[in-house]
Amino acid sequence: MARTSDWAAKVLTLLKGGNTDAAIAQIRVAPTVKDIQALQAALVLARLSGRWRDVDETIRQSIDALSAPRLHRSP
Repeated sequence: MARTSDWAAKVLTLLKGGNTDAAIAQIRVAPTVKDIQALQAALVLARLSGRWRDVDETIRQSIDALSAPRLHRSP
């Protein structure tokens, strides 16, 4: 059975607390694209989308990086 991830809720809590640097660090090491998209949806629902330009840019870059095909695979 799949376990639900509460990663997005934790990052959203960091943002609401004003700790954008920690939130950006977490977004950069996000486990999956699905988690980042869940955070993006949570920001929209909380009406916080667009409030932090650097956070929005980091989300976009992370989605692009995780969605891109890998150049090599580890053995």
